[in-house]
Amino acid sequence: MLFTPIQAGAVNLPNRILLAPLTRARADAGHLPNDLMAEYYSQRATGGLLITECTMVAPGTSAFINEPGIYNEAQISAWKKVTDAVHAKGGRIFMQIWHAGRAAHPDMNEGVETVSSSATAIEGETHTPKGKVAQAVPRALTTDEITAVVAAYAQGAKNAIAAGFDGVEVHGANGYLIDQFLRDTPNQRTDGYGGSLENRARFLFEVLTAVTAAIGADKVGLRLSPLNSYNSMKDSDPLALITFLADKLNAFKLAYLHVMRADFFGVQKGDVLAIAREKYKGVLVGNMGYSADEAEAAIAAGKLDAVAFGTAFLANPDLPARIKTKAALNKPDAETFYTPGAKGYTDYPALAA
Repeated sequence: MLFTPIQAGAVNLPNRILLAPLTRARADAGHLPNDLMAEYYSQRATGGLLITECTMVAPGTSAFINEPGIYNEAQISAWKKVTDAVHAKGGRIFMQIWHAGRAAHPDMNEGVETVSSSATAIEGETHTPKGKVAQAVPRALTTDEITAVVAAYAQGAKNAIAAGFDGVEVHGANGYLIDQFLRDTPNQRTDGYGGSLENRARFLFEVLTAVTAAIGADKVGLRLSPLNSYNSMKDSDPLALITFLADKLNAFKLAYLHVMRADFFGVQKGDVLAIAREKYKGVLVGNMGYSADEAEAAIAAGKLDAVAFGTAFLANPDLPARIKTKAALNKPDAETFYTPGAKGYTDYPALAA
């Protein structure tokens, strides 16, 4: 089943082995993609769909220092090298568009104030050019500012298409801005964007409405992580959250829904994918810790339509070929996940010809 083609919106995927979005922090100054990134993505072009690392839709929203952006002409031009390289090898690639919200920090953003759904901070410290510092307490966005951020997502999507991408994935996961509205621990608002499930989902739905209007719903995916406690995230009822979202998302006619099935830290538990499968009528992508055999079985059983592989694809540029031939896998080197340069990025060996 992993090697059965599938239509995901406007894009026909030759297999169901997707590259999950993975922050690698290799962009140049100015959040510019570069030749090294073009090599990295094109090495993995045999995946059914490549989803890029989270990419900034607005300046002043950096959470990783060297992540890429898609808010100016220089970035659009630089990304064309990446999309051209992937397409030259017959690949398909979506850009994950993203606003970090409270995960950004003024020390990474020339003093720009950190914003979120509410004035609730991530616990602990973060790395900045000035060293490790306490996470910033964000300021709650005003309703006018929310409207401007929605517009930035739509423009980011248009820019991604101008850069040659086949579509975009809206990042609604892992404790970044959209997720900061969705879940009730960080979202303490008392206006139309807080409280009920309908209100907490309002920002996400406004973003999806704007992005699908900008580039077409069949070129838009969405990633959610109802359980993941990364970035100090928690919801009082994650199963109710995914039940509500998976049902309401049908109206958007998206290319796919991409759901992270677990919590990095094992704090919150529950079978969110079974609920998503029951409620969502489109292409469903699962993610987090799948082996090839488990992915194959899940698709064969109708639990999922495709699986996004993260660190396995990071360390094995030819992962589909290795799965098909049952070849041994390279082991990922966690020490080089976010370090500069080619080491641990483009130097993982492919199978011998």
